[in-house]
Amino acid sequence: MTASFQPARVFDFHGKTAVVTGGGNGIGQGVAQALALAGAKVAVFDHDAQAAKATCERIQAQGGEAWPYTVDVTQEAQVTAAMQSFHDHVGHIDILINNAGIAIRRATLELSVADWQKVLDVNLTGVFICARAAARFMVPQQSGCIVNTASIMGLSGGGLYPNISYQSTKGAVVNLTRALAVEWASAKVRVNAIAPTWVRTDFIKPLLAQENLVQRIEAMTPLARLADTEDVVGPILFLCSDAAKMITGHTLPVDGGFLAQ
Repeated sequence: MTASFQPARVFDFHGKTAVVTGGGNGIGQGVAQALALAGAKVAVFDHDAQAAKATCERIQAQGGEAWPYTVDVTQEAQVTAAMQSFHDHVGHIDILINNAGIAIRRATLELSVADWQKVLDVNLTGVFICARAAARFMVPQQSGCIVNTASIMGLSGGGLYPNISYQSTKGAVVNLTRALAVEWASAKVRVNAIAPTWVRTDFIKPLLAQENLVQRIEAMTPLARLADTEDVVGPILFLCSDAAKMITGHTLPVDGGFLAQ
């Protein structure tokens, strides 16, 4: 270990700025709060204006700095305008947490093309739009960090219930992450992804109501439980920190060993 490595400093985000999409609830809300508590100035993007505002109020109540933006990540003009507004306000954009996502859990033979497209638009095209909008600031400044939210369903075939559009888009996010990491490496912009297991948030509320399904997931997981939000927030902060400055193009499963079997 070199003398320059100082653990307390690498996880200090004072002076940094961050955009968190889907920041109104769940993982997005958790990571927005954590980044702010670690010192970052945070923009909370969410299509739900009240949810974005509520997250910012939580952050502000804890002494952090955060601003809400009503943004549909599938609408490039909205993303571009919000990203520019935040940049104009804080002067630079250092971190993007590309977290907004949806799921339509329906059997493939019953899934309409329209519903397939809805999931594709948010989970893949939205990730692309937001990454590119952030990189337009990061590449010229020769620094930046992007963390995309993938899923263990992007690294496996699933099988517990049909979810083809979600699985397909999350698999695409894994390779999008690799491709962007290679493309922007020369500009010192790191791009990684997080691949959580099932996380106890409202996003999977209908699944949590199925006791037998939860028991099956726990039985298939070596650590024998679903994840909580904080289980995912910590690894995301790691990927954003200088502790991970030699990591890019990587997808980190946070799955209790689910994929290790």
